[in-house]
Parts: sequence; C-alpha cells; structure tokens
Amino acid sequence: MSTAEPDDHDPNWLTAGEQHAWRMHLAAHKLLEHRLDRDLQAFGLSLNDYEILVNLSESPLHRMRMSDLADATIQSRSRLSHQIARMEAASLVTRESCPDDRRGTFAVLTEHGWDTIQRVAPMHVANVRYHFIDRLTPELVKALDVAYTPVVAHLTRLRAEERA
Repeated sequence: MSTAEPDDHDPNWLTAGEQHAWRMHLAAHKLLEHRLDRDLQAFGLSLNDYEILVNLSESPLHRMRMSDLADATIQSRSRLSHQIARMEAASLVTRESCPDDRRGTFAVLTEHGWDTIQRVAPMHVANVRYHFIDRLTPELVKALDVAYTPVVAHLTRLRAEERA
C-alpha cells in the first residue's frame, strides 16, 4: 500500500505540536526554495536549471540518460524534456542519442554549462549556508539529517514501487 488509508471513524489527527512542525516544514521549504530560486535569477538560472546542472556536472562524462535525470530530479519525462529544451536554447546542455538504445537520449553538459555551474556554485552554496545552515546549530543540522533520512528512504521506496 502506498498511501495511508484514513479511518473514517477515528481519524488520527495531528497534535498541535505535530501540526505546527508540519506547517513550519512546509513554510520553510517553500520560502527557502523561493529565495534560492530568486538568488539564481541573477545568473539567468532557475533552481530547476541549477539542479540539472549539478546532476550533470557530477555524472561521468557530464551526461545522464534523460530517464535517469528525470528520476534524479523527481520530474516527469515530459516536464524534463521541456526544461532541457529551454536549457538547450541557453547553450547549457545538449541532447545526444544513446548509441546502444535508439529510443534513449542523453542530456549532456556543454562547455558553457560547465563554466556556468563552476561560476554559480560558490554563490549558491553561500546562499544555502546563509539562508539555511547558518540559521541552525550543528546539533539541529544533525537532527534534521537524522529526521529526514527515514522519510526520504520511505518515499524513495514508494516511488520505486510506483515505477515498477
């Protein structure tokens, strides 16, 4: 079962503390994503562009199959295809056919894309530190890591089951 089934007779409502924590998580996520996206606009990038550039820059030969890149960025194949088309127009990436699979396509980081990620990454990391990491104690950073690890593992497993 991929989704919890509510019990119509006895819903397990969130406590006030759980509700507050949930809403703070949502607000922090949305506000941080908005801020980081806005900071990247000075470079002509969106946060989605940056995430794709990071994935490609960390991949062997700076290339990934489109299907793998969609999975890594948690996007639909269609949405990623549109995103890559915009990034191709900006000369950040190109598409190449997979020699061993005629239906497969690689997204490949261009030299301009590599130069862009090298130039933008230090600023992005500084902004992540300023807007997020530096607002927390080292103990809270560790607590977030411990708290989110099982949530990410659970949701990753459900996503894999959906694709199987």
